[in-house]
Amino acid sequence: MNKHAFPMTVSETAPASRRDILRGGVAGLIIAFTWSPRGGARAADAPARKPVDPNAFVRIAPDNTVTVIVKHLEMGQGVYTGLPTIVAEELDADWSQMRAESAPANTALYANLAFGMQGTGGSTAVANSFDQLRQAGAMARAMLVQAAAQTWKVPTADITVSKGIVTHAASKRTATFGQLAVAAAKVKPPTEVKLKDIKDFTLIGTELPRLDNVGKTTGAAVYGLDIVRPGMVYAAVLHSPRFGGTVKTVDHEVASGMKGVKTVLTIPTGVAVVADSFWTAKKARDSLQVTWDDSKAEKRGTAQLLAEYKALAAKPGESARHDGDAPAALAKAKQVIHGEFEFPYLAHAPMEPLDCVAEVTDAGCDIWAGSQFQTIDQANAAAALGLKPEQVNIHTLLAGGSFGRRANLVSDYIVECVQIAKQLPKATPVKMIWTREDDMRAGRYRPMYYHTLKAGLDDKGNLVAWAHRIVGQSLTKGTPFGGPGIDATTIEGAKNLPYTVANIDVDVHTTQNGVPVLWWRSVGSTHNAYSTEVFFDMVAKAAGKDPLAFRLALVGDNLRHKGVLDLVAQKAGWNTPLPAGRARGIAVAEAFGSFVAQVAEISRGADGRIKIDRIVCAVDCGIAINPDVIRAQMEGGIGYGLSAILKGAITLKDGLVEQGNFDSYDVLRMDEMPKIEVHIVASTAPPTGVGEPGVPSAGPAVANAVFALTGKPVTRLPMLPQISS
Repeated sequence: MNKHAFPMTVSETAPASRRDILRGGVAGLIIAFTWSPRGGARAADAPARKPVDPNAFVRIAPDNTVTVIVKHLEMGQGVYTGLPTIVAEELDADWSQMRAESAPANTALYANLAFGMQGTGGSTAVANSFDQLRQAGAMARAMLVQAAAQTWKVPTADITVSKGIVTHAASKRTATFGQLAVAAAKVKPPTEVKLKDIKDFTLIGTELPRLDNVGKTTGAAVYGLDIVRPGMVYAAVLHSPRFGGTVKTVDHEVASGMKGVKTVLTIPTGVAVVADSFWTAKKARDSLQVTWDDSKAEKRGTAQLLAEYKALAAKPGESARHDGDAPAALAKAKQVIHGEFEFPYLAHAPMEPLDCVAEVTDAGCDIWAGSQFQTIDQANAAAALGLKPEQVNIHTLLAGGSFGRRANLVSDYIVECVQIAKQLPKATPVKMIWTREDDMRAGRYRPMYYHTLKAGLDDKGNLVAWAHRIVGQSLTKGTPFGGPGIDATTIEGAKNLPYTVANIDVDVHTTQNGVPVLWWRSVGSTHNAYSTEVFFDMVAKAAGKDPLAFRLALVGDNLRHKGVLDLVAQKAGWNTPLPAGRARGIAVAEAFGSFVAQVAEISRGADGRIKIDRIVCAVDCGIAINPDVIRAQMEGGIGYGLSAILKGAITLKDGLVEQGNFDSYDVLRMDEMPKIEVHIVASTAPPTGVGEPGVPSAGPAVANAVFALTGKPVTRLPMLPQISS
């Protein structure tokens, strides 16, 4: 076992144990401060035995461990390693000391600075925490140094810190952080701290082992499915098979008679069965005879919805971008290229199904879940129970994936669980689990979209006009994230087209139907990067130009786009010849402040099937906190993106979802993954996200390789049915 690899601290009783440490006479150092994006950090006093403010990002214990309180959900993206790395860098800690622990739900203390509430998403975890946690680490270091100076009666300027050891060279005295922790907690925190120069980083930029590796490998890591509470019961919920359907009548005679069934309850979203095991609850649920009221339900199928989208696309939409005069330029163009793109609904399909444990008492409610939007989950649970948000205590556990699914504004699965718990005897913990089919048919999909694009070329093959129309549902209209005008998530990756074109129009038709939708890994860029990058290759071919050269000629001052394009082309050997039956495709996209270019290399076998052999990826995400985590996230994002473009589709017939599990909603398998190479652009820019940006350019890179090989652009997804023979 690597001597630096330790299981992270994840405990369902973490907040209580934290209080015990502070009150029990072995208190260490607490760093607490309030943060202002404009004004930086302000230190707050932190007495040794009592936290002045629970916004403690750093806890140093007498046993010499340094625990970073992580305000973001760890769902596989690596925040339990990346965020402690930032603290450890400024603290000059040794990596073997570092631990990670989930923060309690508390918006005032743990808000995501990009959102103004506590939550994880938009690849913001590192970006919004970078300066904040650097300040925390530097403050802790300064207080340790001050404690040592006071103890040894020497100037602070003569003290150094390295790898968790505080040293006064002249007197040859040393102390560990743990030995100084209690004294340091009595030091008044500094009002200002000096942060390291980037060139002096020793941990950031290195491949430190993940703090969660051992726990996840051994099974010690705690997920929602792992929680067992004394006296716990289990619940399964039967939902309407159509979106918007409600319960009319229930016959639960068979279910209620089953051994182990405790009760059958009606809740606003369906009928819940509570039993002594989940399997019993599920079997009883499946025996329910429910008549549904479909008077307000969505009854249309995918074909009907798409036909309506296509009719809308024939008319101008709401303008999102209008540069120059695209209609006039198209009318004068020597060549006009047309493209129509169809994108299906997509499920998130995280490996861990949605689950929650809730326990309602006279004092409030405790929730154990992989909560992604703690502020919203806390508020929604409180509203369902008639409580104040502060009476709802959320224990954020690890989540086995999410891709946006756990970050929904109605907190669907969490609210269902507390609604069930509310109807049980006080202090009865209940674990509610959604099966794969429950989640697959519950909506919250990446919306279905229809795009039309037109481009004009002059007689020299120059791109003179670009018109892009998007038809689909909004993710934010009517929500706290929404506002006037067009939903920004609909047009990201389209409005900010990286190419210089004098005449550009982008417009939108925002549709409404009964299918619930939600952000999905990389949100709007998932469909906009595909449509624009695939269409760009169609335009390049019409112009008789190499796709890479055509891109580089038009990226203009977008130097970071150019940087990843140059790097990926070099590493992929773009200009080297390929044998017959093989081809390459290239694509580039910016998402959440990060820039990713990919080259896909494909081949066609004797049976006519196309295989993705290799993906080369170049990423510019600013300062690389941990290159190994970045590579892992690019690889994961590429696999997720390929799965979607090759196979992913949720379809409806008469309002009924046709998919239910991985037999009907197929995903990419291990033996189908191509070889992936990831190259990271060296950068001193502030760090940006890596959890999502690997997704958008993967699909169009493959599609462009198929176009190069077959001469036929792939404009309708999923792709596999069209290229499998």
